[in-house]
Amino acid sequence: MSDATPPYRIETERLVIRCYEPDDAPLLKAAVDSSIDHLRPWMPWARFEPQSLDEKVALCRMFRGQFDLDQNYVYGIFTADESEQLGGSGFHKRANEGSLEIGYWVAAGATRRGIATEVTAVQVRVGFEVCGLHRVDIQVEPGNKRSLAIPRKLGFKEEGTLRRRLESAADGDARRDAVVFSMLREELAGSPCVAYAYSAFDVLARQIA
Repeated sequence: MSDATPPYRIETERLVIRCYEPDDAPLLKAAVDSSIDHLRPWMPWARFEPQSLDEKVALCRMFRGQFDLDQNYVYGIFTADESEQLGGSGFHKRANEGSLEIGYWVAAGATRRGIATEVTAVQVRVGFEVCGLHRVDIQVEPGNKRSLAIPRKLGFKEEGTLRRRLESAADGDARRDAVVFSMLREELAGSPCVAYAYSAFDVLARQIA
């Protein structure tokens, strides 16, 4: 796929973006439970919420297992002291070798603070600078105006709208359309992403960027 596995931990001045551990379950549950109505229109998994704490433990364990096995790279977004979860993001294998897709969500109480933009920008840098990717993708439902603004702000190219590309929002509904954005490695230097500083760490907490 690329030269390196995505880092287990990314830090910015105000955020920690990292792989889940089972004991993150209470923070994840609090973030999601406070945001169900906010998330449900755009995140198909939100229709199964609220989940129990035990279910959240199982979910965190699954995310960690997938990360360790290089199957999927799901992050929690936390405050700098890691006392509160503000949202989630990740790198997903949904395209060809040498590319990953970024996805993101922000808790209802953490919107309008530039969190998704910051997280996406540093993940783009990590994707190219640490993982050696050739391409980074983002897919957004056409009606999700806030999410559409993020790749546009960061200099992604809008490639088009793919019909019925995304999972349906509810059982029996049609699959949803997706606006597809991309950035190529050679486009990073001229993008606003380079203004967002970060540090990255591997599974042994060794700094790699």
